[in-house]
Amino acid sequence: MSLPPATPTTGAHRQHFVPLVSVVDFHHARGPEVEKWFGVEDGSDPAAEYDWGLLPFMALSDGAHALTEDFSYFTLLRPAIESEGKPATSLFGISCTRQMDASQLLNRPPEVTRSTVQKAVVVIADSPQYFGMLRERLSVVTKAWFAQREFTDTEILKRFQESLAEEKERDMLARAEDEDRDQFLGLSLREMVREFRWQTLVLLKCCLLQPKMLFFGTRCERLCLTQFSLVSLIPGLLRNLQDSAGPELNNYEKNLQQPTSLRTSDRNSLLAYMGLPLQVFGKGSLFGPYTPLQQLDILADFGTKSYIVGSTNSLLLQQKDRYSDILINLDEDTINITSTSLKAALQLSTPDRRWMDFITQNVNDTWDEANPSRPKTMGYVGSEEFIRVQFEEYLLSLISSVKYHNHLAKHANNPRMLLPYIEGDPSQDFNPDFVEAWSRTENYRIWDSHTDSHLFDIVEPKHPCAGGLSIDDVQRRITQQVADMHLDEKFAQGKEALGRNLAAGREKASNIFNKLYADMEALREAQRKKAEEARREQEKNGSGSDSDQAATTKPASTHSTTTTTTQSVGSKAGAFVNSWATWAGEKRRKAWGGSSSGDNNTSTTPTAGSRDSTSSGGGWGSGWGKNKNRMSQMSTNSTDAMLAEKDREKEPVVSREEYGKVPEQQPLNRSSVGSSLGGSIQEEPAGATSPIKRRPLSQESAIAEEEGGGIDGVVIGEKTPVVGNGGINGNGNGNADVIRETVVTKEVVREEEEEEEEGKEKQKTPLPAAVAAAEAAKARDVWGN
Repeated sequence: MSLPPATPTTGAHRQHFVPLVSVVDFHHARGPEVEKWFGVEDGSDPAAEYDWGLLPFMALSDGAHALTEDFSYFTLLRPAIESEGKPATSLFGISCTRQMDASQLLNRPPEVTRSTVQKAVVVIADSPQYFGMLRERLSVVTKAWFAQREFTDTEILKRFQESLAEEKERDMLARAEDEDRDQFLGLSLREMVREFRWQTLVLLKCCLLQPKMLFFGTRCERLCLTQFSLVSLIPGLLRNLQDSAGPELNNYEKNLQQPTSLRTSDRNSLLAYMGLPLQVFGKGSLFGPYTPLQQLDILADFGTKSYIVGSTNSLLLQQKDRYSDILINLDEDTINITSTSLKAALQLSTPDRRWMDFITQNVNDTWDEANPSRPKTMGYVGSEEFIRVQFEEYLLSLISSVKYHNHLAKHANNPRMLLPYIEGDPSQDFNPDFVEAWSRTENYRIWDSHTDSHLFDIVEPKHPCAGGLSIDDVQRRITQQVADMHLDEKFAQGKEALGRNLAAGREKASNIFNKLYADMEALREAQRKKAEEARREQEKNGSGSDSDQAATTKPASTHSTTTTTTQSVGSKAGAFVNSWATWAGEKRRKAWGGSSSGDNNTSTTPTAGSRDSTSSGGGWGSGWGKNKNRMSQMSTNSTDAMLAEKDREKEPVVSREEYGKVPEQQPLNRSSVGSSLGGSIQEEPAGATSPIKRRPLSQESAIAEEEGGGIDGVVIGEKTPVVGNGGINGNGNGNADVIRETVVTKEVVREEEEEEEEGKEKQKTPLPAAVAAAEAAKARDVWGN
């Protein structure tokens, strides 16, 4: 059954239009194109008649191929038809896009060359008021059509269009009571407030200022519904969008009349008397929930002063400064205001923030993840109706306050015209910059010229949350900011990540230690097996025990080697001292027993006179005998030799330069020995060290030591004397062809000094006559020898 072409019927504010249904196909070579129309005469093409060349691009949005199902909302301008008396108006379209695998088609046409088939079913109506209900029906019809897997069968689409036309004919979609009843379209306001929070009021005020608003998002349906939700916050605007499809339309203002009566009990009458809805889409404005790139020339046109449009193409983000004063990125939930004057006007005052914090807190307190559109308490506070009533009250307070602001400016010099219960200018609570910017817009001009100047007598001119900043505002603001930072979620995530890292670290460390222990055990076992095999092999060869002993006593061998080295050094030192003692004794015997072949000018036998000149009694002979016995003991004591070697290493050594500077010494003779014995011998201070190396004692040095009690100097080399106080304190070997070096230890010197002290004490103590006679006989024996 074919219906006659749609003819407009005159209504209160709009013309009725019979809904149309069309199919848009994506051709692999020609791109998107209208394939069929339903609800028109055969052979007619409304797209060509009304110049809807962009309809296919609006129905198939960018990025729809990435989804199984997607919806697009758009506006169409139907131009005026003078012959039929049809003025230009706005039409609204909704499309459902689906795609399927081409291999699933029952009859695959030859023009289908791609792996998928993508089509959109479009419904065009004269108002978006019922799109919320129409969307569900369109989705079911499109899904059923695709399930047939045969696109040539369009009976289901034809019946769908006929049902829409019949409902229109019966006025089921456009009854008078339905026109006055709000049919809201868009996202749930609870979701919008929870997502944008205080910026929801920023977006509403931005709509009233009529800038160039650009919405961006990759999901076309969410992009469009967000804009419809924002428009629905202005009471009555969703039913009066007949001028939104083109900037040249201005039918609303032409048919608008100022109300002359008011019924306060009737909400619609009150809204109309207050001048609502504020027509933000008048002359020079455009509303395009989804705007393809092919429509950018209209946005850049000189006649387009303001618009609210949405796009899914990211190319517009690169030119946001050209095409927008404010950019709302739904993918990142950010609002970017590029206009400086717009930023100042959209700053929320303290009462504005307090009011939005109150709504946001109620929504968050009643939020239900399972059903975001309804409060979990199923009560009124926090519901959709609660939010709409709050915004309606806000707009009525704004209108009344601005009217009173104009009244104050007009009667500034007449205090009797002021309201006694209103202090100051209540419009200041709405941000003076915003009030001033709004007074320069087209919707303000239309509203102010079609409303009474004393609207503040109907609605109190006062902000819903008027007043200064209180402690509750600060606490609410801090709570909201902390909630916005999602610290609890971040801490939970950080704690979970830390726990995972710690567990992984413990496991890794445990594995490392276990592996290390296993490696050590394996190495130990390998060494044990290797030693066992070596022992068995050596036992088999007959030398296993010795090898095992050598292998197991390596540290002991090292210690034995060290001990052997120490003993070798000690034996060498002892042999050296013994050789020196032998040499010293030989020289002493030669000196006292007779002349030596090497001592030509030295007398080795002292005379009685010389002995008497040096000392009295037989002390000297006794002392020499003691020295001789001491030297014999030193030659046989290796330990004393080692101590002497250590003392020798501690004493400084004469350098070669100092050795060259010592004057030569003449060979000693008897007179020199006697003079040395008779002279004073300088004793070496206690603790003093000689600057030169000590040499072996010769006969002269032995005599000097016996007589003087010590050696004050040491001669290194031949003919090198050291002269003391009136005598020779060092000695030299006059016939020493080879210089033999040795050390007289401090301990030996100390023992000699102690024995000398004992000898002196004995000399002081009177001996018995028998002892004295024995000592004299012993001395005679010595001198006789």
